[in-house]
Amino acid sequence: MAMACSLDMPFVAPPQPRTRPLTPHPPSNSCKILSPSSRFLGEDPAPSRRFRVSSPIKSAPFARRSRLTLVAMAKPDPLKIMISGAPASGKGTQCELITKKYGLVHVAAGDLLRAEVAAGSENGKRAKEHMEKGQLVPDEIVVMMVKERLLQSDSLENGWLLDGYPRSLSQATALQEFGLQADLFILLEVPEEILVERVIGRRLDPVTGRIYHLKYSPPETEEIAARLTQRFDDTEEKVKLRLRTHHQNVEAVLSMYKDITIKVNGDAPKEDVFAQIDNALSKLLEQGKAASGSLAA
Repeated sequence: MAMACSLDMPFVAPPQPRTRPLTPHPPSNSCKILSPSSRFLGEDPAPSRRFRVSSPIKSAPFARRSRLTLVAMAKPDPLKIMISGAPASGKGTQCELITKKYGLVHVAAGDLLRAEVAAGSENGKRAKEHMEKGQLVPDEIVVMMVKERLLQSDSLENGWLLDGYPRSLSQATALQEFGLQADLFILLEVPEEILVERVIGRRLDPVTGRIYHLKYSPPETEEIAARLTQRFDDTEEKVKLRLRTHHQNVEAVLSMYKDITIKVNGDAPKEDVFAQIDNALSKLLEQGKAASGSLAA
């Protein structure tokens, strides 16, 4: 029902809509994504963008969460180490000591190859032909195998120790193209006459997998001695071919890693050899911790 309006009543203007004063967004301990409409209420959407990447501890104040995030991001990367040397230079022994102390994943290219040979695969048959001649196995057989192992989750999480690889410039180049770069390249140096003696006296226990040496580390019992076997390429003739191949390629490999290479005297007691390596690895870890600390500060 319409209402009549008297012409004698004074005119009163209708109330004007009030605008909401611009006030700063109140502090909050939670991460809230502001809606687009909040812009019309005078609220700055920038805080939502700053909060978007935060620590999993959602109940912590923003400053504390930001610091926790920076510390997590600044965690030192796991060690990535290469160790090289001629046959019987002591790589196996030093790898055991390194992995025991530092927890790195031990990846031995030679073991990967021998597994293929033992399995009788096509790659294994091709590899065996070259190994029997004292030659390097073609890159295409080994490179992808090594790459896939280094990119497995345990290697990425714990770090890795690559034993006896790369052995040629082309292999080193292939690893670099895959983005697989080491922090340290360890080269064990041993005189050639000692290497030959070490190789021809080396024996394998097929039951336990342990390596013995007829002179330096003989088997404990006659029973063990009776079952020991010799690798088909551990003869004086073949080891000299392997040493010649090694010396021809090692300088080219070192040219790729000259800035991160340490040369270690391998003709010493294993404890002394490891002490040199341990000192270098400890320094790497200290540098990594210092770098991560400066990022988190």
